[in-house]
Amino acid sequence: MSDTSTYTPPKVWTWEQPSGGQFASINRPVSGSTHEKDLPVGKHPLQLYSLATPNGVKVTVMLEELLALGHSGAEYDAWLIRINEGDQFSSGFVGANPNSKIPALVDTSTAPSTRVFESGSILLYLAEKFGEFLPTDPAARAETLNWLFWQMGSAPYLGGGFGHFYAYAPEKFQYPIDRFTMETKRQLDVLDKALAERPYIAGEEYTIADIAIFPWYGALVLGRLYDAAEFLSVGDYKNVVKWAEKIDARPAVARGRKVNRVWGDESDQLAERHDASDLDGNDAVSTAAE
Repeated sequence: MSDTSTYTPPKVWTWEQPSGGQFASINRPVSGSTHEKDLPVGKHPLQLYSLATPNGVKVTVMLEELLALGHSGAEYDAWLIRINEGDQFSSGFVGANPNSKIPALVDTSTAPSTRVFESGSILLYLAEKFGEFLPTDPAARAETLNWLFWQMGSAPYLGGGFGHFYAYAPEKFQYPIDRFTMETKRQLDVLDKALAERPYIAGEEYTIADIAIFPWYGALVLGRLYDAAEFLSVGDYKNVVKWAEKIDARPAVARGRKVNRVWGDESDQLAERHDASDLDGNDAVSTAAE
């Protein structure tokens, strides 16, 4: 498949029409709010405004892992932000994240409250706040942060690049699909080679690097992302698959994946989370799997 026409960019780009595709109604070249609406606030110390995309899942998994370790200060309300309906452009959400992207976290246990946006920043903030999933040894900490920031820099090629052109673009063109498929497979190869030498991404311990990478690349090799497992031959990356299956088996991961999810099997959906009992309370405080 190849392009049937050649696009010549104008000297100055102007926004004349929607870009097309699944997110055409919310894509725009300016920032800021489109309507006035305050964010709801619940009873818990942490207020999360999110959706169960890979970036959103990072944070709910982290919070569920912290709760599994007994950190009551990690109790949270998870409010649903429907990005297809433009909830992220409310004045309240823009106040929490001026970039209008989920997830956004507000820590009400501080005075004044602390806003945290960008999923990697939220993971780092929570790891430092509770002293978990981030090694204290300088070398191990650096390696964990290496992989955290690797994920933050690499995932746009997977999501905004491969995922967009393979799954969401209104038309299929070979050049961008080939371009981003090559990069996605290169990234999987990077992970596969690292995981050939260690049980977790950053070493011997489960860290925020695993929590960040799993919802993207773990979901991809488990066949949950873009319906692209066969296309990408994910079975070739045996170490990534083994790692993903191990992470997927953790009870806190299973719980975190459900929060703010409003699609798929009904048993995997929980639009909002305001109490541990919302997530099948009988296992909400079970110990995390090794």
